[in-house]
Amino acid sequence: MKFMLDTTDRRILRQLLADPSAANAALAERAGVTPASLWRRLERMREAGVLRGIQARIDWRAMGWEVEVSLRFTLDKTDPRAFDQFLAALREVPEVIEIQSFLGSVDWRASVIARDMAHWQQVYRDRILTLPHIAELDALMLVATIKDSGELAL
Repeated sequence: MKFMLDTTDRRILRQLLADPSAANAALAERAGVTPASLWRRLERMREAGVLRGIQARIDWRAMGWEVEVSLRFTLDKTDPRAFDQFLAALREVPEVIEIQSFLGSVDWRASVIARDMAHWQQVYRDRILTLPHIAELDALMLVATIKDSGELAL
């Protein structure tokens, strides 16, 4: 069953997205509800799976990881274990920060970070190209992030 948000829930979520680190009292005030009502509504949304948690977002570039590459993999599907073996090996690459699976001509996408181009070349040569069952591999180097938001109009 789908969870239905009312206007108050949407207002709370908008305020939470605007400032996820806000204290509950400040969040309640900005959303126009009491702290007790805010707590009940947030708890209801957590139980329904609407609110899965609050995450820290790390700016890898601020920490010296200057290179980000999006890799698209198509696997050789002649081996029935290809997907499981590939995924297990990809998960072992520490520089991989995101893995997604797809239906269509691309099977997997992974985001990889590196400190600089020399580090990227090492990761690519030693860790990416040695992954099992790769039929095709496409690498897209990130130049700029134009929009990075999980927000939809609430």
